[in-house]
Amino acid sequence: MKKLSVRRRHPLAAVVVLLIALAATGGLYTAFAPADKAQADETAQTLTIEEGKKLYSVGCASCHGKGGEGTSDGPSLVGVGAAAVDFQVGTGRMPAQQPGAQVPKKKNIYSQAEIDQLAAYIASLGAGPEIPTENAYNPEGADIAEGGELFRTNCAQCHNFTGKGGALSEGKYAPSLEGVDPKHIYEAMQTGPQNMPSFPDTTLSEENKKDIIAYLEAVNSDDTVEPGGLSLGGLGPVSEGLFGWVFGLGTLIAVAVWVAARTAKAKKS
Repeated sequence: MKKLSVRRRHPLAAVVVLLIALAATGGLYTAFAPADKAQADETAQTLTIEEGKKLYSVGCASCHGKGGEGTSDGPSLVGVGAAAVDFQVGTGRMPAQQPGAQVPKKKNIYSQAEIDQLAAYIASLGAGPEIPTENAYNPEGADIAEGGELFRTNCAQCHNFTGKGGALSEGKYAPSLEGVDPKHIYEAMQTGPQNMPSFPDTTLSEENKKDIIAYLEAVNSDDTVEPGGLSLGGLGPVSEGLFGWVFGLGTLIAVAVWVAARTAKAKKS
């Protein structure tokens, strides 16, 4: 009778089996976990859009139409993007109190969470500029001199060379940029609100926009040194010329009158 031989397992076999089992479990997690996360993100985004649609129906639909298609009282919002919503609503310009040549900045009535919901809904109507990240508009390390050159070339015609603002035609105006949030300046360049042209990345790169923001912060800072003396508010040559004519010429006339009076009095005596 043959003796059965029993094969003994290697001492490390159990360890190998355990590692294989763990790898298989990890593989299953890798296969299914991202899908679950993506589904959760999609659900959260859907809820955000739904909440934004509710806010839109209450505060925006009367002028811009039920589906953002626009009416005689407000333009279409299809394709304007989330950045336009964040700028217009974040600065209080929207909802507008009444239509007019220029919608002024005013106190904001929405929280940032509600603005994000509105922006998500409008973005769902058509692709457009997204809300920039802080890294996009943070001016730290930017080239202030380059920003000044870009601003004077592209923006100073309306906003004045230091961003003080200025009058336009037919009741319109370029608002002051002093104290404006860097994010809103960036979004304005992206989207071109109201009378302003847009400057997409193909025209002014992200770095260019950072440089412009850095320049505006520098020239409007309380620490800015003005070696030229009295700046007259930084309003430019028109105000300075007017000051020169009114006070300078007025002073010369007063001196001339005084000299003439003294001369006449001297002759009589």
